[in-house]
Amino acid sequence: MAYKKFKDNEILINTMRAFPDAEFAIYDGKVYYNSTPAQSGPRNSQVRNVAPGYISLYEYNIDRPEVATGRFIGTSSIPDNGRIYPWISKDSAGASFKTVAKASYSSEFNHGDILRSTYPLSASITREYISTPSSSLPAGAGAYNRHYISLRNRLNFYGARSQHYLVSSSYGNKNTQTLNLVHIPSIFYGSKIKPGTVSLKWYFTGSLAGELRDSNKNGELFQVSGSDSTAYNNKVAGVVLYDEGFILLTGSWALNNKTMAFSPSISGQPRWTHFGAGGNDGNLPAAIGPTFVSGAYNLSFKGTTDTQVMTMFAHAKRGEVNFSNNPTYIEHGQDLIFKTSSNVYHENDEIKLKNFVSSSYTDYSASFKRRVYISKVAIYDKNRNLIGVATLGSPILKEENQSYTFKLKLDI
Repeated sequence: MAYKKFKDNEILINTMRAFPDAEFAIYDGKVYYNSTPAQSGPRNSQVRNVAPGYISLYEYNIDRPEVATGRFIGTSSIPDNGRIYPWISKDSAGASFKTVAKASYSSEFNHGDILRSTYPLSASITREYISTPSSSLPAGAGAYNRHYISLRNRLNFYGARSQHYLVSSSYGNKNTQTLNLVHIPSIFYGSKIKPGTVSLKWYFTGSLAGELRDSNKNGELFQVSGSDSTAYNNKVAGVVLYDEGFILLTGSWALNNKTMAFSPSISGQPRWTHFGAGGNDGNLPAAIGPTFVSGAYNLSFKGTTDTQVMTMFAHAKRGEVNFSNNPTYIEHGQDLIFKTSSNVYHENDEIKLKNFVSSSYTDYSASFKRRVYISKVAIYDKNRNLIGVATLGSPILKEENQSYTFKLKLDI
């Protein structure tokens, strides 16, 4: 088959921007992502080898238990546990995992040693209750929360967007306020959380007690509804750091006059500073008490992803691409070689192609037409190395008087 070279106007490179939905439900100390339930497999209690609410990067080791195989990794004494794993052999290139410090790499491993990590790599949201954000600085002078301290500069930076971001303002001092920090890994939102799409819902015994939304798209989380706290509607209960993937809640008013337990040491009326209790925060329902299940929480937003896309147009013009190298393309029983000897090799140049044009009559062959079925489009580099194959959903019949253009898209 002849090669056809793409022209400049047949290859387009652009950016596809998408806004994927993400929704988390938190109840009874468990997190659920996009309504995905816990799934067990025939060989493992968790078919994806991650807990509910977690996403598995690469989705390796699906329904694959960890068992001893009796094998070892390379020539090392590290046992193979039957799962897919990443590993690196220490050599002069100095390649290593990011989790291995440079000093450890130099002193604790010899050349030829195997450095091994594990799959799956997973992530989920985390809720962090901060009762003492920063009583004094620097470290060592008093109690402080390192996650909050690392965000203080960004909070003040976004103060130009809204004063509710500022560490210290007329709305309060975050250094002394009780805070509720929700961590959202970037794998769930891409490059940033889309402004105007964030929603936090608090349910108490099944009824909606309150909802926050960033309706102004400037990061402020307004309470837009509350069954028993309508006086606080349109009041800001926190802010969203769209680029960094954090939600910081400061709303301390009661959503109703009921009481429940949020941790072994904290109980009281539902407040936004208690939102998401049990969301991978180390609080176990068994250690808290029966009222812990009174609260349920929902967090939803849209992410922003930018994907580089290469679009290629492969043309099968009229009178072209009408021959096949498939052996079934020629009539059966013909001699393919006309003459051969120690000095001559001559193929038969009168080989008949098979006529597979359908006829409307029995025992009658329709007039011959050169036609093929196109099922795949192969892409080669400039050195004619195969780099990709696009397979059609169903083969397309092409006759000599027809032209087709195949649109191939490759996400980079």
